[in-house]
Amino acid sequence: MKMCPSQFVNYMHEYLDGDISREHEQELKHHLQACQDCQQHMHELSDTIAFIKSAAHIAAPPSFEDKVIKRLPKRKNSVGIKRWFRQHPVLVAAAVFCLFMSATLLGSFPNDDQFSVTKQPNLVVNGQTVIVPAGEVVKGDIVVKNGDIVIEGEVDGNVTVINGNYMASTAVVTGQVKEIDEAFGWLWYKIKKGFSDFTNMFE
Repeated sequence: MKMCPSQFVNYMHEYLDGDISREHEQELKHHLQACQDCQQHMHELSDTIAFIKSAAHIAAPPSFEDKVIKRLPKRKNSVGIKRWFRQHPVLVAAAVFCLFMSATLLGSFPNDDQFSVTKQPNLVVNGQTVIVPAGEVVKGDIVVKNGDIVIEGEVDGNVTVINGNYMASTAVVTGQVKEIDEAFGWLWYKIKKGFSDFTNMFE
């Protein structure tokens, strides 16, 4: 067969596929009568096709599919989480925004010992103690960081003390008095202040 023209192999495939022309079929039959190697190759091709056709009718046991599925690796929960993220993009965006805002605000928490106070007239600063003297009126908010405040006069605004103490006896404060000692208290203060500043822009 090695010495036979390759066209006869093509004729064999055409014959087995049922696509051979009458002329090529006649040529193939004459050649097979004279060539023992090609006869053997033709039988091998025929046996292979017969085996494939018979194997197509083999059916798997009824429980085969269930057993295979049970042996497959379990689906990871990350797929479900990713699906939830895709279905709720607004909630994910809001959560990411809050996370970054919290990290930014917590980063600005006054964790050092540096003393500071908002500049307001009529205030007396003695070391790390801010004093509103008796008979004096301070108009505006006062924020004291890492220090104490003693109010003996009057404050026409809010008083916020961060990491310090608020002391007053006969004081008059028209706004709110807040003492913040923890990071989350500082965070809540910054969020409320930011929201208040935002709403004031439209008033």
